[in-house]
Amino acid sequence: MPAETLEFKAELKQLLHLITHSLYSDREIFLRELISNASDAINKVRFDALANADKLEGNTDWKIKLAPDAAAGTLTISDNGIGMSREEVIANLGTVAQSGTKAFLEAAKRAGKTGEAPGLIGQFGVGFYSAFMVADKVTVVTRGAGSRAADATKWESDGQGSYTLEAAEKPARGTDVVLHLKEDAKDFLDPWRLRQLVRKFSDFLEHPVVMDVEKEVKGEGEETKKEVTEETLNSRKAIWLRNKSEVKPEEYEEFYKSLAHDTEAPADVIHYAAEGKTEFRVLAFVPAHKPFGFDYEEPVAGLRLYVQRVLIMDRCEQVLPTYLRFVKGVVDSADLPLNVSREILQQNPLLDAIQKSVVKNVLEALAGMKNVEYDKYLKFYAGFGTVLKEGLGRDYANREKIADLLLFESACTEPGKFTTFAEYVEKMPTDQTEIAYLIGESAEQLRHSPYLEAFRAKGRDVLLLTDPIDEFSIPQLGEYKGKKLVAADRGEAAGAGEVPAGDKEKFAALVAALKTKLPEVSDVRLTNRLTESAACLVAGASGLSAHMERLMERMGRDATASKRVLELNPNNATVEAVRLLHEKNASDPRLDLYARLLYEQAVIAEGSKVSDPVAFAKRVNDLIARDAHAPGSA
Repeated sequence: MPAETLEFKAELKQLLHLITHSLYSDREIFLRELISNASDAINKVRFDALANADKLEGNTDWKIKLAPDAAAGTLTISDNGIGMSREEVIANLGTVAQSGTKAFLEAAKRAGKTGEAPGLIGQFGVGFYSAFMVADKVTVVTRGAGSRAADATKWESDGQGSYTLEAAEKPARGTDVVLHLKEDAKDFLDPWRLRQLVRKFSDFLEHPVVMDVEKEVKGEGEETKKEVTEETLNSRKAIWLRNKSEVKPEEYEEFYKSLAHDTEAPADVIHYAAEGKTEFRVLAFVPAHKPFGFDYEEPVAGLRLYVQRVLIMDRCEQVLPTYLRFVKGVVDSADLPLNVSREILQQNPLLDAIQKSVVKNVLEALAGMKNVEYDKYLKFYAGFGTVLKEGLGRDYANREKIADLLLFESACTEPGKFTTFAEYVEKMPTDQTEIAYLIGESAEQLRHSPYLEAFRAKGRDVLLLTDPIDEFSIPQLGEYKGKKLVAADRGEAAGAGEVPAGDKEKFAALVAALKTKLPEVSDVRLTNRLTESAACLVAGASGLSAHMERLMERMGRDATASKRVLELNPNNATVEAVRLLHEKNASDPRLDLYARLLYEQAVIAEGSKVSDPVAFAKRVNDLIARDAHAPGSA
C-alpha cells in the first residue's frame, strides 16, 4: 500500500505549533514521557495476556531500549509492548480522542513561558507530542499484539500539520519511536546524558530501560578490544516496595513528578505497608498546588492498582473516593489474584479495607499539615479546599474529620485570615447554641451584609462562605460537635430576639398594607435581625436561598425565584417614617413608591439584581428631586 498523507486535526495543529516554537524551556521531559508510554504499553500487553496468553507470542523479555545513533542524528525508543494497529495509530497519533488538547491549549496560553510550563504536557494525555520539542521529524513503526510482521504500520511527521502512513514490516510486536533530533538537541545522543535522565525520571520502573554500550575489554596477550553489551540504566526497584527509611526525599520527589506530571515537589508523602489479615503497600502523594488541567478533568479518583507489581488498573476508583481525587499514588496488593477482572474488583471486600486505610491516612496527613505546617496547608487548601468539601455529603463516616480540615473567613476574622469550625465553637458565647454561616459571592461583600447586624450586636461570629459548593455541602454536614449549622439569611437563624408585642401592634396596619402592595414576597413581618438597615429578605426553611437561585441561573438551570419574606426593622428611621405616613393617610400614593423601594433595597442587599433597574433609578431620582425642592433644603 502506498504512503498516504493525512492532515492533523485543527487543535492538534495548534498544539504542535506551541511545542515546536519552544514553549518549554526544560525539554528533557520528552524522554520521561516516551519511556512512560513504552512502560504503559508493556503493562497493557501483560494484563491482556492474563486472559489471552497467545498475545505474548513467547516475547516476554520485557524491556524499553534506547538507541542513540550519532551518525544518523537519531534517538530511538523501542518497546515490546502491546503495539498499535493502523486504526489505532490514526486514533492515537493523528487525532486527539479526548478533550485534553483543548484544555492544554487554554492552560498553556495562561502559563506563557513560566517555570510551570514543562509539566503541562503529561497532564493532558498528550505526552507523545513532546517528542517535537527535540525532533524536527518523528518516525513511528508499530505492530499490534497478535498481528503479522507484514501488518505493521509506519507513521511519520515533521509536526507541521500533516503526517504520512504506510504499511511496514516489523519482526516483533511493539513500537519503535525514532526521533530525528534538531541540531540544538544532539546532546541527547550522549550515552552519559541519557543514563542521567533515565535515573532521574525512570529509575523506579519495574521494566528495564536498556542501552547498548561499547566497552574496552582486555583480550589475550593484554590486547584490548571493543565489545558491545546491553546495560540496564534503571535500578528497577519499585519505590513503593522499599522501606520508607531507605527512600531519599529526592527519590520520592522524582517518582511523584513522573506519576503526576507535576513540576513541584509534593506537599506530603504517605508511604506505609499494611500487614495482618490483608497485606498491601501504599505510596500516595498530596500535591502542593492545583495543577493545570485539574478543573478540566473528569472528576475520577483512584490510585494505580498493582498486584504483585503488575499494573492492573491505572485508576482504581474503589480505593480512593472522588473527594480525594487530587491524591496521586499506587497501591500494591499481594492478596488479589493476578487475573482479577474489573467485575471482581467491584465486589472485592479487600478493596473496601484498602480504601478505609487510604482515606484514614490521607485525612491524618492533611490534619498534620494543617496543624504543623499551616502555610503549606494554606497553599494546598487554596487549590483543593472546594474538592474536600464534596466529602461532607459523600463520606458520612469521616465527615467530621473532613469538617476539621476546612478553613473559613468569618465576620470576626481579618480579611484574608481564616478560622475553623473548632475555633468558632471554642469562641462561641455561652448562650449561643448554633453555628451561623452566610453564603455569597465574596467575603468582602458578605462583611457588609445586613444579615450580620444582629450577630455583631450580640458579639456572635458568622462564617462567610464563598465556594459554589457551600450551598450543597454545608447543609449536608448539618451540625458540628452537636452544634446545628444555620444560615444567617434564613428565617430560623438565631441572631435576632423576639420582636416586642408593642412594636407588632404599632406596625400591624403598615405590615398588612405592604403585604398587598408587594406580591413578590410571601410575607412581611417585623424583625430584630437588623440594627441599622431598614429591611432584608429571608428564605424560608425549605426555600432556595437567593445565592442558590443565582448559581442555578448561571448553570442554565430553571431557577424560578421562590418568594421570600420581607423583614422590616421597626427601629429604623425610614421604616418609622413610612409607618407615620401610612397612619396619617393610608391612601397616600407615595406609600406604593416607598413599599417598592424598601423591597428593592432588600433585593440589592442580598446580592441580587432588581428586575427593572431603570424603574428603580427613576424612583430614587424622583426622591432626590422631591427632597431638593422641599422647604428648608440646601
